[in-house]
Amino acid sequence: MNELVITATRSMRDYASRVVSHLTKFASFAPWADTINGVEILTTDRFADGEMEVVVNSSIRGKDIILFTSCARNEAAIGVNAAKIELYHTVDALKRSQAEQIMVFEPFVSCSRSDRTARRCSVGLWVHFKILASLGANHIVTYQLHSDKSKSMVDPTNCAFDDVPAMTLLEKYLCDVYIRDIETLEKRVRPHWAFCAVDAGGEKLARGFANGFGAPLVVAHKQRDYSKANTIESINILSADPLEGKVLWIVDDMVDTAGSVTSLIRALAPLKPAEVNIIAVHAIFSPPASERLNKLSAEGLLHRIIVTDTVCCPYSIPEKVLNLEVVPSAELSAKIVRTIVTNNPISKLLRVFDAETYLKSPGLFK
Repeated sequence: MNELVITATRSMRDYASRVVSHLTKFASFAPWADTINGVEILTTDRFADGEMEVVVNSSIRGKDIILFTSCARNEAAIGVNAAKIELYHTVDALKRSQAEQIMVFEPFVSCSRSDRTARRCSVGLWVHFKILASLGANHIVTYQLHSDKSKSMVDPTNCAFDDVPAMTLLEKYLCDVYIRDIETLEKRVRPHWAFCAVDAGGEKLARGFANGFGAPLVVAHKQRDYSKANTIESINILSADPLEGKVLWIVDDMVDTAGSVTSLIRALAPLKPAEVNIIAVHAIFSPPASERLNKLSAEGLLHRIIVTDTVCCPYSIPEKVLNLEVVPSAELSAKIVRTIVTNNPISKLLRVFDAETYLKSPGLFK
């Protein structure tokens, strides 16, 4: 059994420390209790001309490394391109220091939407994964990639890959905070809630919520102008049930500029739902997202926004985005690390969520 070191690029050191804190609570991690916390072993130096060098400050020869990283908005306020270069330098430094295994844990992959191969452009996600694997990463772990086809971009003969559906965090949060018991699920949620996909591509995510809670599904058919980024021409709402008086939850994997959800919420408004909420994994919130979301809230069209912290949500974010609720993910990350390191099946963490089962037996999904 190799020693385990958990570390992070500058973008996720605080997050990695929280993961370590959760790991130390697991009895099964007792053999690693004195060795796992190596968050501070890396130093990033800059040359006068701006070039970078990452240094490993202690011996990691023969050890298994888990590297937490983010190239999106992060706690160190490092830009996306600088964060990527630091990540690549870090994997190279760990490999040159003769680490036995290197697992890159990147909760949100910032280039995940650059996954189309049918046009004359680079494929950023493929480039990212290719670089990590070629530099020596043995395993890549992510949360909720933008599309299922993205999972095939990593050659499993060179590098293991796990994409964990973080939607379960949000489903459990709805149960814990807004439902709490079977009676509420049966009498309030199932008759009066509905889950809405932002487009046909997001139907699978929204259907997972609808099936898990036993509520109706609504699909928005979105027509884009692909000659321009983040541009929508029209939206048609597809629903088997009337939406008047319903509590609607718009489900998406991420909120970036909030252009899609803004257009959708304005298209839903004439149908007179009781309230409209957004529930998404990755809170990217690129400008002008906060202005758009706050305008919807001020007009009474948007009630609440629930996201996870896979993209860093510092204290300033809830102040900029009204009615924002942030669900922590470090405990789930710790469970994933424990599962992989102890060679247990990860299938339990991939179990399809069912609200009724969870409310009767919450431990089933832990």
